[in-house]
Amino acid sequence: MEILREQYNKEIVPAMMKKFNYKSIMEVPKLEKIVINVGLGDTKDNPKALDNAMNDIKIITGQAPVVTRAKKAIAAFKIREGIEMGCKVTLRGGKMYDFAYKLFNVALPRVRDFRGVSKDSFDGRGNYSMGVKEQLIFPEIEYDKIDKIRGMDIIFVTTAKTDEEARELLGLLGMPFKTK
Repeated sequence: MEILREQYNKEIVPAMMKKFNYKSIMEVPKLEKIVINVGLGDTKDNPKALDNAMNDIKIITGQAPVVTRAKKAIAAFKIREGIEMGCKVTLRGGKMYDFAYKLFNVALPRVRDFRGVSKDSFDGRGNYSMGVKEQLIFPEIEYDKIDKIRGMDIIFVTTAKTDEEARELLGLLGMPFKTK
């Protein structure tokens, strides 16, 4: 599934160079990494939830996630410093492009009443964040084998200097942005 990587080199680089008047190929923004994060609030009540979430992420991405821990204690939420609160995985290279292709062309179209992702979720430095409400949109997850529906945050980190460049890059890669 090297489709996106080949498309990047053949189509996206020339289109970006023309639109933004780059003088060198090295100026063209690239997708650097994709971070998938699952935050769990019920690990204290349900210790098996973390294992199930890690298994789901591993099935979806093909890479083992790392456990994230609470950085500080919050008494109102009954959270102590250092307890396991979720998991995340960072994808780079071929796995990153494979995941992006699968997300854009298989998973997001399976979302009920999907009309596109927001164009406004950029952070000002060319990175894009989106949330997914349930892991069931990925075809690898079997409905009968999940214990609970969990959402996840997906962050696209690019080398773009502005949000406009990053929006163009992700649009050319195939991200289905909303049309107004």
